[in-house]
Amino acid sequence: MCFKKTLLVSFILFFSLFKNVSANFFDNITDLIENNYESLRYGISVTDFNNDGNYEFIVAGFGSENLALTYKDNKLKNIAVDEKFTDRRSFTIGVAACDIDSDGYEEIYFLNTDTYSGEKKYSDRLIDTKNKKIFDIFEQKKNQSDLNFTAGRSVVCVDRKGNGKYGIYVANYGGPTRFYEKFKSRIADRAKEFGLDKITGGRAVISGHILSDRSDIFAANERGVNFLYKNVKGTFYDVASSYKVLDPFENGRGTALTDVLYRGQLDIVTGNWDGEHRIFVERNNIFEDIASEDFKKPSKIRTVIVADFDNDGYDEIFLNNIGEPNKLFKIKDKGQIEEIDITLNSEANGLGTGAAVADIDKDGILELLIAHGENGNQILTLYKADIKKTKNFIRIKALNKNGAPARGATVTLISNLRNHSKTIDSGSGYLCQMEPVAHYGIREGEKDFKIEIKWTNGKVNEYKIDRIGKTYTFKQSKLSISPS
Repeated sequence: MCFKKTLLVSFILFFSLFKNVSANFFDNITDLIENNYESLRYGISVTDFNNDGNYEFIVAGFGSENLALTYKDNKLKNIAVDEKFTDRRSFTIGVAACDIDSDGYEEIYFLNTDTYSGEKKYSDRLIDTKNKKIFDIFEQKKNQSDLNFTAGRSVVCVDRKGNGKYGIYVANYGGPTRFYEKFKSRIADRAKEFGLDKITGGRAVISGHILSDRSDIFAANERGVNFLYKNVKGTFYDVASSYKVLDPFENGRGTALTDVLYRGQLDIVTGNWDGEHRIFVERNNIFEDIASEDFKKPSKIRTVIVADFDNDGYDEIFLNNIGEPNKLFKIKDKGQIEEIDITLNSEANGLGTGAAVADIDKDGILELLIAHGENGNQILTLYKADIKKTKNFIRIKALNKNGAPARGATVTLISNLRNHSKTIDSGSGYLCQMEPVAHYGIREGEKDFKIEIKWTNGKVNEYKIDRIGKTYTFKQSKLSISPS
């Protein structure tokens, strides 16, 4: 009898240990990607490539074709065939999408880099679609004078004046930063006019409501200090020194905006290459680094993503590394950071270069797509949190007055438990851009939901949320007036 009891206890203990070892945060669903061959790839953006109401993952190919992966028949399928879009010759590294011509549809900026630094051979592409025909805006004669022939890294969309007319900030490496806008019927580089034409080792860049009621810019740089540009009536002033985010001894990589303290205000999470990673929280007009020692640990960081993968109402920070295991941390209340074990899907031998999130299959759970390359050819990988509870989310699409994604707007979920701000992503991670949706999981005991949207002109609107498990679309009023 005693022997049987001991055997039973041993069996239960073994099963428990096996269960704990086997448990993992993410499910690997890479087999959903059709024709997923090994190649060199970098940045990923999420936009509605063919204007059909569904988002696609736009994947930059470096000596391989650029992709537009759409979800159809339970597969991720490439629907890009036009040579101007696929563009095998140009070595694409960064990508972002936004509406630069105010027609309600997003154009796609492909940042090409055929050399490490300085002058390059091939300029960038700005892809537009009219009447189902794809063309490169930069190939038009009127747009030839300001082409970018400097090696670059990341690109971000900036609604400089808050009127829905986006410009594109190009973080170049070893040459002046570019800022492209539609100006006097052509695409012009206006960086010098707006105080943005600095020369540095440009890496990651993000834009949103960091300091002002307009779209500010934070740039994480290499071999030089970071930039923090405050937007004052459409012109930018670098205040990185006074706000203590220069980080002069580190080399910036992946960067994201998020509300670390769940207080209704955006903070900055930024990774440094083989250096300490930062979580910058603004207090009393300076940013303090509140990162835990575990989070700070140096790594060969590429992409930084903040999202609620498991829909529990607390965001996770995903650190995508190259040549070493990826990491995942949960942001608890009061800025407490807890590491999550993702050993089974950490990609210890992965050559991570870029990553992005989107609810690509519209089930209310985010998918994570990771690109690889640089040091060797590898396939794309796709992950999704292992969630049992369904309909435990609220998703907010914020559209500007032109009907395009209001990239750079701030969405705040207000409930009995939190004030939680997220940005409609303008470009983040590193070389990448997330879906233009504010995605919230729901906490235990959470109720009394409402949404505030701070548009790119600073105007705030409040909306009631009647039920969870739903995607809401809110459009900015055409009568919205920028604050004086």
